[in-house]
Amino acid sequence: MILQENATLQQKLAILSDAAKYDVACTSSGVARKAEAGSIGNTEAAGICHTFSGDGRCISLLKILYTNECVFDCKYCVNRCSNDVPRASFTPEEICTLTMEFYRRNYIEGLFLSSGILHSPNETMEQICKALRDLRIIHRFNGYIHCKAIPGADPALIEMAGWYADRMSINLELPTEEGLKRLAPNKTRKTILTPMRQIQNGMAESREYLGMKGGNYGAYHFTQERKQKRLAMRGAKDAFGTHAISRGVTSASGAHTVSRGVKGVPGTNADTGGYKISHSGSGDSVITGTDLMRQGKASSGLQLWNSCDTKRGFVPAGQSTQMIIGASGETDYEIMAVSEALYRRFDLKRVFYSAFINVNKDSTLPALDSQPPLRREHRLYQADFLLRYYGFEANELLSPSRPNFNTYLDPKCDWALGHLELFPVEIESADYDTLLRVPGIGVKSAGRIIRARRTGRVDFDSLKAMGVVLKRAIYFITCHGRMFQDFLKVEEDYITRSLLADNTDVMRGFGERVTYRQLSLFDDFPNGGLV
Repeated sequence: MILQENATLQQKLAILSDAAKYDVACTSSGVARKAEAGSIGNTEAAGICHTFSGDGRCISLLKILYTNECVFDCKYCVNRCSNDVPRASFTPEEICTLTMEFYRRNYIEGLFLSSGILHSPNETMEQICKALRDLRIIHRFNGYIHCKAIPGADPALIEMAGWYADRMSINLELPTEEGLKRLAPNKTRKTILTPMRQIQNGMAESREYLGMKGGNYGAYHFTQERKQKRLAMRGAKDAFGTHAISRGVTSASGAHTVSRGVKGVPGTNADTGGYKISHSGSGDSVITGTDLMRQGKASSGLQLWNSCDTKRGFVPAGQSTQMIIGASGETDYEIMAVSEALYRRFDLKRVFYSAFINVNKDSTLPALDSQPPLRREHRLYQADFLLRYYGFEANELLSPSRPNFNTYLDPKCDWALGHLELFPVEIESADYDTLLRVPGIGVKSAGRIIRARRTGRVDFDSLKAMGVVLKRAIYFITCHGRMFQDFLKVEEDYITRSLLADNTDVMRGFGERVTYRQLSLFDDFPNGGLV
């Protein structure tokens, strides 16, 4: 360990901003530019990263660690205690100084604060809480704050941070409990899920007392609410109205069935939030979404209503988490099932996926010459959007017999190719949820189609003007009973060849040797990602 005892504030900033770069809650690095004669202003790259709001705005954040000293020895982490790397720690006053000085110069709009474990989780969380409190109360900072909760910290400290932060997150780190035991022996699933449940319950209580000021639900909540209303109206039919929906939800392993129960009613399990879990006779034991329901018990409610500034609500921007992809051998099926369980049971706003980057020489990690699985990470993000906004479920996209995504086709196209009996869809009569399942039609364009049908005729030209990606959609839709071209076939091999021929540029650059790289928002994916 190389301690920087007399480091200047700028030296600490360089160390602790660099140590935070592997957290994917922010998506790109800042730019350094010195002042020039005849011009005003300069930029400082250290710590300035960008994230994106729900309406698409780019927000600059000061992204730093409170300390990169850590008593834990997670095998995948560059800041683990056994690594000889430069170490530094801020003080709460220094955090406030940096944030306010950057904010006054219009470098940033908010703060992203994470940390290693300095001596103990409680001591670290206490220092973070002091920094957040001073920012809000003494400096009257009203900008955005995203704070990492420290697993194992006292619930009172977690709650205090929640009153001062806009968003909080606790990294799940790895999708399965076995992977966590092997690569992060100092962490347990319980110490991660307990504060996650506490934050969820606190947000619910805050919403109850403060309304919208107290925070809002994640996208998954509204997608599933809309889905349940639709199923009730259709008499328990699926999105295409063709198959009955079973009362149970199959978990990732296929070995558990989760049926809806009611708290306080015999035959249900209160610890799982009203879900009853039954096991199949196969005897398989796979750590999947259902184990998340058994852990993270409810807290007794918010205790600091009169001790903190509660006007802003408790974690009003919601909570998120992060999983490392490719470090411990989980399939995409297991990963998506865990994500679905987190959205369903912990009301998460977002699950982030981080392609594993081998920064340590450890025999338990994948080989040093392997590349970060960026293509796989991209497919997981696309599938995550399908869960949150499109009404898909994990067991629709993947199965135990087909546990990984096709890396050459996006998950929505891949799903449609596996269900060609449901296509083509007639644009003039399909409902909103059916349109969402058509490749090339996104949330906005589906809404535009519904509105346009009320006032006139919808044809292929108008679909293009509405933002529909016709080069994917034409194989799966008809307008007034006719396909885009008469020779188009609703046949898997033909459509697959056509889609792959159109996607020659999509995977450009994925085969290059890289150490760490964020995907470009525009260059690699000219069509704007998944629709």
